Amino acid sequence: MSVEVVAGDYRRDGYQHLRALIPAEVARGLLARMRTDFHRQGVDLARLQQQGPLLASPAIELYGHHYAPFATFHWGLTAAVEQLVGASLLPSYCYFRVYRQGDICRVHGDRPSCQHSLSLTLAYADDIAWPLEVAREPIAEPYQRADTGFRTEDRAASVSMAAGDAVLYQGVHHHHGRTAPNPNRWSAHLFLHWVDRAGPFADNAFDGAVPPQVDF
Repeated sequence: MSVEVVAGDYRRDGYQHLRALIPAEVARGLLARMRTDFHRQGVDLARLQQQGPLLASPAIELYGHHYAPFATFHWGLTAAVEQLVGASLLPSYCYFRVYRQGDICRVHGDRPSCQHSLSLTLAYADDIAWPLEVAREPIAEPYQRADTGFRTEDRAASVSMAAGDAVLYQGVHHHHGRTAPNPNRWSAHLFLHWVDRAGPFADNAFDGAVPPQVDF
């Protein structure tokens, strides 16, 4: 799989901007399929809203273990992300989120399951890019943080993504967030996470669950 890296060096800077990781039509199609599936089941997506310490207001959230197509998509990207990272990986978990106009995501570091993270933009209501910001300076020991802005020493890079673009980043050791308010009526994003197969966070593979054994 050939992916265009337009900014950042993953090992040096902690992030890479990947242009058109998937076609914009596929990104929108994945979003539309999810909406259609839930509509057919009579599920109002507004019921999936969650409020967390990183959010200024509740946001629709959906985890891969609750929607198989997202988990399948996540697992299917593993080989491509391995090539970019240069390590043997296993998926941990993924989730989907819809941000509304004016929303932010406070600056934070991720839990061990997010050793290698991918933020994929599926769609913007008004086609206005909303940057993800990633600190270039790594932290040695993870700690909890939920700030409205970056510190000067973070030297944060601002990455503007179109639909289908992604940012690959080291979620545990490079703090990140979206500190500028979302300029769109809504924006839809998929967040996918992996761990090194033989690394210190390997027990977080499949979000700590043992993959089921299959026999025929």
